[in-house]
Amino acid sequence: MSATTALGALAPKLQLIVPEMLLFLGAVVVAVRGLSRRRMARSSLPAITCIALLASAATTLFAWTPSAASQAGLLFPMLGQFIKPAVAVLAAVLVLLSVGSVDRLVEDAVARGRRAFDAQRVVRGEFYAFLLFSVMGVMLLCNATDLIWLFLAIELVSLPTYIMVAVGGHGTRPQEAAIKYFFLGALSTAVFLYGFALIYGATGTLELTAIRDAFALQQVSGGISTLGMIGLVMAVLGLCFKITAVPMHFYAPDVYEGAPTHVAAFLAFIPKAAGFLALALVLTCVGWTGHSFLDADGVRVSYSGLPTPIAATLWMVAAITMTLGNVGGLVQGSVKRTLAYSSIAHSGYMVIGLVAGPPAGLAALFFYLVAYGVMTTASFAALCALERKGEELNGFGDIAGMRVKHPVMAWMLAMSQASLVGLPPLIGFVAKVYLFIAAFEAGQVGLVVIAVLNSAVSALYYLRIAILPLVAPSSARSDEVTLVPSAWPRVAAVVCGVGTLVMSIFAGPIIGLVRSATAEGPPQSASAQRSLEP
Repeated sequence: MSATTALGALAPKLQLIVPEMLLFLGAVVVAVRGLSRRRMARSSLPAITCIALLASAATTLFAWTPSAASQAGLLFPMLGQFIKPAVAVLAAVLVLLSVGSVDRLVEDAVARGRRAFDAQRVVRGEFYAFLLFSVMGVMLLCNATDLIWLFLAIELVSLPTYIMVAVGGHGTRPQEAAIKYFFLGALSTAVFLYGFALIYGATGTLELTAIRDAFALQQVSGGISTLGMIGLVMAVLGLCFKITAVPMHFYAPDVYEGAPTHVAAFLAFIPKAAGFLALALVLTCVGWTGHSFLDADGVRVSYSGLPTPIAATLWMVAAITMTLGNVGGLVQGSVKRTLAYSSIAHSGYMVIGLVAGPPAGLAALFFYLVAYGVMTTASFAALCALERKGEELNGFGDIAGMRVKHPVMAWMLAMSQASLVGLPPLIGFVAKVYLFIAAFEAGQVGLVVIAVLNSAVSALYYLRIAILPLVAPSSARSDEVTLVPSAWPRVAAVVCGVGTLVMSIFAGPIIGLVRSATAEGPPQSASAQRSLEP
């Protein structure tokens, strides 16, 4: 292959990662600027991070073209045009939650002259650099064409979050949470990476499109090999850690409670988005009922459904995850632990979209994912906006009667919880309707019934968090609650709280964009069987 031909083949892929290049540049800038002796320079890091994220989102709209995406050989050519801007914008809002929190004690001591500035003691630059790297990993998943890229992108999402948990706050609790998170994360990585190795052994290729062709031929000739099936199941179970789903969910309550609140908000959305993206790509290599693609000869190949072991695994993961998440949320005495179990339960709901499959199931899944990001960010932002004696809010007594002194935050917290439970006309209700309709059309009536019952159970703890600030009398603890010095967490709470209502108004156009984003990929590189219908 000539150099000109090689560059021509590489050009579309380079064009598609221009948004990630901007994030990398932003990460370098904040990492270096965070070592400056000037307090104003260090204080500008959140603004620079937001600018990098928003610039990346805007660039995606121009860089991610249908021609470049098709030439890159992606399974979902237009998925990045929706996911990348959505993730980048939500990440910019999540940055607002952290303003004034990272290095707060150190910066106060330096400002008062009680401690000399020491570049080794400040971590704000590294924190925002790692945040950008993690978001970059989610965005790179949209460009994945092989298992190696997929693995590296997932790890780029995860590894920075271990550091963010440890350095995002002060005290020993974040460090303890980071240790638990790291070791359990390493276990999950080993599981899904071994699954990837078995998939390679069963197909002889690392390319996702070639894997899809190989599995298609295996299904025709008697079914996917045992080696490939074990690899797929292990890959799915390992990726469950990223989405906080059973059986890899048990770290979430301890890590969410121990991590700084703004970092817990980040964990609730960014790794989850990465996990569902990765699962969608892996499962597309096997195929859902009604799912089809064009082979190299231009002939449409259609699947009769996910293999029984994969379908059964996803069904059980969805049912058990939403049930354990909601039952666990009922018995918690901590707001952050309750929100952790909420995160688990919503992962169970979203797995239903994977079971239903394209086009409606995947579209509903990614719509629900973005809606969940807005809802849960509003909840954590309201908590980040308040403190008690310099410490984060966590107990239910801290939020009781919040309406007396902090009515706006009380209403934003209540709106977010009402949306999470699925009350109309908020976005949580619309997202669940789309998801349940997609599952019903796919014949997953049992999962829909389980999800509806779980939604009713979840109302008990969601409404507790919503009603306490608005109805309960204030207590001695809640009287000591004050606003944090920075106004940006309050801005984020209002933006996301109001967003739970505004998004429902524009749900139709948004779901239309998601449907276009989850359209089928280009013709395959190898010949496949004409039809996989039985």
